[in-house]
Amino acid sequence: MTFAFFEQHAGTWLVRLMCRVLDVSHSGYYGWRSRRESTQETSNRQLMDDARRIHVGHQKRYGSPRVHAVLRAERRSVSRGRVERLMRRHGIRALAGRRFRSCTTDSRHDLPIAPNLLKQLFSAALPNTVWLADITYLPTGEGWLYLAAVLDLATRKIVGWSMREHMRTELTSAALMMAAQRQRPGAGLICHPDRGRKYAAEAYDKQLTDMKATPSMSRTGCCYDNAPMESFFHTLKVELAHQRRWVTRDEARRDLFACIEGDINRQRLHSALGYITPEQAERNAS
Repeated sequence: MTFAFFEQHAGTWLVRLMCRVLDVSHSGYYGWRSRRESTQETSNRQLMDDARRIHVGHQKRYGSPRVHAVLRAERRSVSRGRVERLMRRHGIRALAGRRFRSCTTDSRHDLPIAPNLLKQLFSAALPNTVWLADITYLPTGEGWLYLAAVLDLATRKIVGWSMREHMRTELTSAALMMAAQRQRPGAGLICHPDRGRKYAAEAYDKQLTDMKATPSMSRTGCCYDNAPMESFFHTLKVELAHQRRWVTRDEARRDLFACIEGDINRQRLHSALGYITPEQAERNAS
């Protein structure tokens, strides 16, 4: 194990220094290196080469569960536990960040409030039967950029989104309009945001009525009532916003578009879907 550590960090520290600090002989290390690699060692090395390829290929966003899912899709017969152990041993892990909950809900109003129809039962058998909606914000050198998104609960696909410099009702209405035009849902669709002013507004309610959709809302101050949306925003912040420093809002818009449409909807394996993409889930349901 010590010599494997040497091999892993030989490009960072001098072998002579590591030998002295860990009190092992130079000859022992070089003897270890010269020995013929065992079948198991060869297999582990090849597996880690593939794991690194997948990890880097997905901008270091994948941890061992998703790396394992990709390997299985590539028809590699390997256990998830083995992938996890080797990745942990070699220090390969997914990007991580602090939990961050954006406070965009203004529920202090006298507008009509819809009942909570979901009650934290986040499952849907078919696409376009339950949509979740929420707002978050991201920092740029020009100020905040607000993002409204609509998520299909069955496929976890972001079916609608909009970005603005403000948080007026136009922001949420534009995201809902995109979702409706793109998906063409039938009557009876449940739309579930929080109970903020933007979602309780008359214009938003009229959109739902025109769509023959049924409104549902979270309870006051309970982020768990919209947990899949909170999870999506957390992923977006950890894997994109925390890795960027946007000078302008246009830079942020371009990155968000590429992340939502290019990665999250079409490439990212979703744990709630059994490690397939939202687009695959949508195709499988059709």
